[in-house]
Amino acid sequence: MPTPIVSKGSTTWNGDLFSGSGRTSLDTSGLGTFDVTWKARAEESGGGTTSPEELIAAAHATCFAQQFSLELAQNGTPPAELRSSAEATFVAGEGITGIHLTVEGQVDGISAEDFQRIADSASTGCPVSQALKGTKITLTASLA
Repeated sequence: MPTPIVSKGSTTWNGDLFSGSGRTSLDTSGLGTFDVTWKARAEESGGGTTSPEELIAAAHATCFAQQFSLELAQNGTPPAELRSSAEATFVAGEGITGIHLTVEGQVDGISAEDFQRIADSASTGCPVSQALKGTKITLTASLA
């Protein structure tokens, strides 16, 4: 049985939701601390601060690429390269309304139809997609 791996992140928030700000940390890896604000989340993204949705998008893009690479290898067509991204849409008062995954891959010996079929399987099968089952997840997949 695999050993459970626990990953940790944390945030310190100061002030109220709309005028406050915080710092979120990738505690397990120690790879970074990032500023977070309501403005970056609900009004205007970018500008040197991040949001929970950006962090979810990065996690989803990574998880999907890992799952897709596994399923392609199990198909006998391991990828030379996969470039994946995720866009998480947040609407204030509604929450995360959707996530769109995009992948472009260099995979020898696979048809476009099989690439799409396996991408669809990986999109629903990756653990982050499983955790986000209540969210509409869409996918665009193409061979390079």
